[in-house]
Amino acid sequence: MNKQLILVTILAGTLLASCNQATEAVKEKAQTTVAQTNEKVQKVIDELGLVYVEEGAQEVITYEEVNAAQQAWCDALVKIGQLKEEGGDYKTFAQQVLSDAYNYDYGKVFFKPTLAFGDQTFRNDKKGALAYFIGGDPDYPNDKGFALTPWVKARYDNAGEKNEGIQIYGSVAITMGNVWVTDKNGNEVMVDKTWVFKKGKDGKLRIIVHKSALPYKPAK
Repeated sequence: MNKQLILVTILAGTLLASCNQATEAVKEKAQTTVAQTNEKVQKVIDELGLVYVEEGAQEVITYEEVNAAQQAWCDALVKIGQLKEEGGDYKTFAQQVLSDAYNYDYGKVFFKPTLAFGDQTFRNDKKGALAYFIGGDPDYPNDKGFALTPWVKARYDNAGEKNEGIQIYGSVAITMGNVWVTDKNGNEVMVDKTWVFKKGKDGKLRIIVHKSALPYKPAK
């Protein structure tokens, strides 16, 4: 009986040692992976000259990605109106834009459109955002479809020189500046624009905050 007890004790000790070794191996591998990731992230931080990245960041957005995301938003706005004019499926395209460009399918989005007001000022769900861009939703009777003007040209410009109007904090980036939209009669409108982008697990940038407003004009 004592021999059996001793044997069981030895086996238990062996299994425990094996488990501990396996756990340590997993920890060591994880630490190595994090170290490698941090080294990669640090390289990007150094190359871009970033100074505000949060400690332990595992992802860093680049200026190039942010600028591309802003231009893609401008291009999509124009494309929605173009499809409407040509008799295309602008509704499906607009829905896809909201899935690709905004974070609605993955989490929160804070969206304050330029021409929204009252109790529908903020469009924090996809339904409200879609109504703003293409109209036609009885729950949003004041929306005529901002993207359906149509706009034939859209461009953006961030505040300051070069990339001064972009702040990068790792997987999150903030921009502040202006967007200019031009209708088919050549009339151009400028709006003040603030965006916050978040990089998803799939590597794509999506908007989590969008604040848009017409510039203040003091009374003469």
